[in-house]
Amino acid sequence: MHIHSVITRLHLSRYTALSLMLVSLPLAACREETQTVAAAPRPVRTMTIEKSELGEEISLTGHLQAENEATLAFRIGGRIIERSVNVGDHVTVDQVMAKLDSQNELNSMRSAQANLTAAQGRLKEAGNNFSRQQSLLERGFTTRVLFDQAQQVYNTALSQVDDARAQLKIAEDRLSYTELKADAAGAIIARGAEAGEVVQAGQMIFKLARQGGWDAVFNVPAQTLRAAPSDPKIIVSLTDDPTVTATARVRQVDPQADPVTRTFRVKVSVDDPPPAMRLGATVVGRMQLESSPGIAIPAAALTEIDRQPSVWIVDPATETVSMRRIGVVRFDPGTVVVSDGLAPGDIVVTAGVQALHPGQKVRLLGSST
Repeated sequence: MHIHSVITRLHLSRYTALSLMLVSLPLAACREETQTVAAAPRPVRTMTIEKSELGEEISLTGHLQAENEATLAFRIGGRIIERSVNVGDHVTVDQVMAKLDSQNELNSMRSAQANLTAAQGRLKEAGNNFSRQQSLLERGFTTRVLFDQAQQVYNTALSQVDDARAQLKIAEDRLSYTELKADAAGAIIARGAEAGEVVQAGQMIFKLARQGGWDAVFNVPAQTLRAAPSDPKIIVSLTDDPTVTATARVRQVDPQADPVTRTFRVKVSVDDPPPAMRLGATVVGRMQLESSPGIAIPAAALTEIDRQPSVWIVDPATETVSMRRIGVVRFDPGTVVVSDGLAPGDIVVTAGVQALHPGQKVRLLGSST
């Protein structure tokens, strides 16, 4: 029994040793493969730092309006009997756009014409009498009193004619006021009354956008105004179709900020707007600020150390990477403008930054400047 148990223990020991050898072989192979993979340089993309002229682009949203807009109204009150234009119609100078009922004004003009005719008849009679008295006075056949009376009647008749002419002119003007005419060429952008309505003098009937200039209107923050150059170049484009563009220049800046938004209203004169740009359309204005030498890197190159912006720098001698803190001036779409931490000639990793660690060897796939 003792010998049998010893033999059994020997067999178990050999089996255990053999099992351990079989298990250790794959583990050793795994460690060797892991070391081989870890030792392989990691492929990354890089860029070589150079200073260049950098300028921030400012984009603001606004709308198009006419440079000159006029509110058109009748100068007298009355009932509209005709409206011949509508919103969106183009009008020419002196084109009749609406009419009032002119019967009362026509009657007033006829009455004024009759009064003028009567006054002219009295003037003629007084003139003949005055000429006769003047001739008689020269020959001594009349008195000075009768001559003075004839002269007074003539002067009164002359004044009455002048007054009648003035009343006729007023009546003719009031008759002309029953027609609302365009004072300039342009497009109708709003209307305030319809045919059949009774309107008051000065009440808005149409709003006319005069030809000769369009404005893109923006609400601009004060800091943007301070940073803008003296004569900025502005590109205006439609929000729904950015391919439709036009150049523009600043025409007017309001001297006082809006009390609610604290922004300044800026009107930008659009040069030769294309037909696709219509009044009232929403546009985007882009302005390039003055450029200065600086360093910009892709946003994909940015990482962080202790919540501080950083980048991976490649040592070209050892082809290893190290992390370096940088200062950031601003974040532009797709790029980061760096204030310090980088110098011309530094090689920065731009792709593959998430899987790197300090001292890791890398293989450069390609570089850019």
